[in-house]
Amino acid sequence: MKKFLFVALLTLSTQFATAQLIHVGTYSVRGSEGIYTLRFDPKAGTLTPVGSTKNPKSPSFLAIRPGGNQLYSVSEADGAGPTKFGSVGAYGCDPKTGALTAINEKSSFGRAPCHISIDKTGRWAIVSNYGGSWRVYGLLPDGSLGALADSLSFSGKGPNTRRQEGAHVHSATISDDNRFVYIADLGTDKLHCYNLNAQTGKLTPNQTPVMMVKPGSGPRHFAIHPNGRFAYLAEELTSSVAVFSRDPQTGSLTLMQDRVASLPANFTGENTHADIHTDPSGRNLYVSNRGHNSLSMFAINSDGSIKLIGHQPTMGAKPRNFMVHPSGQWVLVANQDTDTIVVFRRDPKTGLLTDTGERAKVPSPVCLVAE
Repeated sequence: MKKFLFVALLTLSTQFATAQLIHVGTYSVRGSEGIYTLRFDPKAGTLTPVGSTKNPKSPSFLAIRPGGNQLYSVSEADGAGPTKFGSVGAYGCDPKTGALTAINEKSSFGRAPCHISIDKTGRWAIVSNYGGSWRVYGLLPDGSLGALADSLSFSGKGPNTRRQEGAHVHSATISDDNRFVYIADLGTDKLHCYNLNAQTGKLTPNQTPVMMVKPGSGPRHFAIHPNGRFAYLAEELTSSVAVFSRDPQTGSLTLMQDRVASLPANFTGENTHADIHTDPSGRNLYVSNRGHNSLSMFAINSDGSIKLIGHQPTMGAKPRNFMVHPSGQWVLVANQDTDTIVVFRRDPKTGLLTDTGERAKVPSPVCLVAE
C-alpha cells in the first residue's frame, strides 16, 4: 500500500512538474492574431511564447477535448449585429509543438457566442450564445464539429434595463460525473439545470429545473466544489456570489448563502464579475473583478459557506478568465485591457496569492485553457 501511494504521488508530482501548453483566446483588437499558445513551467512558474493561430473573428472562449488533441473556440465577431450569428471552430492540437490546425467551422446559430464546454466523453460541445440560446453539437472522431444534437432559445428579461433587456445565456457548466449541465442566464436571473444524455447529446430539465437568484444579479459563471456537494455562482451585475448546497445524486441545488459581497465595503467604482473557480482541494474560492481589477479570495468552510479573506490586485486592467493550476500552486490571470497574463503563487495553507513578477504579453486575452 505504501509503495502504491509513493508511486501515485510520484506520478502526480511528475505530471505537475511537466511543462504544459496553454492556449489563449482573444478579441481581435490591438493587433491580436487570434489564438495564442504559451508553454507554462509549473516548477518555475514561467511562461514562454510558442506561437499563434490566425483567426480574425475574435476567438474568445476556448475548450479542450478530453485527451488534449482538439481545441474548440467560439467567435463573437460574426454575431455583432442584431440578426447575425457567431461561429464555432474546431482545431487539431499538436501535443509536442502546440501548433493548431483548423479542422472546420460552423455557425453558432445565435448571436455573440461567449462560452463553450465539452462533456467528459468528448462527444458533445455545448455553446452558449449571449443572444439568449444554447446549442449542443456532436463532435466527430476526427475532431470536427458535427450536426446539432439539441438547442433551445430563452426569453424574458430582468430589472436592469441596460443589461437585462432580454435573455443572455452566459455559460454551461458540466458536472464532473457528466450527468448534469448548469446554464446561467444573465438576462433573466435564472440558473437552469438539465440532465445530460451522453449517448444522444440531449438535455432534459432536471427535477428542479430552474433556480432563481435575486433580481438584477446577472448570473454569469458557475463553479462546482470538488466534492460535488456545493456550488458557487458569480453574479456579474451585483459583484456578489450565490452559494448552493448540491445533491450529487439528483443534481438539485438549494440556495444557502445569497449575495455574498466580493468587493471592499469602501469601493464605490463600477465593477462586474467575470470568472469563478475553486482550488483543486476545495479550500478556497476565487472570483475575478473587472473594475476593481482584482481577484476576490474566499475561504470555503466545511459546510460549503464562504468567507471573504482578501483581494489580490491582478496587476492589470479588466481581469477576465483565470486558471487555477491543477497543482494548486499557481493562478494565471488574463488581463484583457492591458494585454497581459500574470502568474501568481498560491499559498496552499492560507489560499492567499503573491505576484511572482512573471508576465506574458498577449493582445486582449480573454480565456486560458491547458492541454
